[in-house]
Amino acid sequence: MAKRMTWQEIAKAYPDQWVGLTDVEYEPDNYSTIKSAVVIYTNKSKDELLLEQIQTNGQIMAEYTSPNKLLQLGVFG
Repeated sequence: MAKRMTWQEIAKAYPDQWVGLTDVEYEPDNYSTIKSAVVIYTNKSKDELLLEQIQTNGQIMAEYTSPNKLLQLGVFG
């Protein structure tokens, strides 16, 4: 079973790449900021992860781990 990681740990472990997350916990004062999550995919493209997100009704979230968390075009959660 994968372990829960903070967003900072995820970004450090998987820099500048798309990751598939589950069990996402958001910051209480900002629901667009991820506090922690469980990483379940690290080797899929943006398109593959977005398809997973759609097929699972948002139970899997596609996120890009850029250092400054810039919004990726076409990704709204």
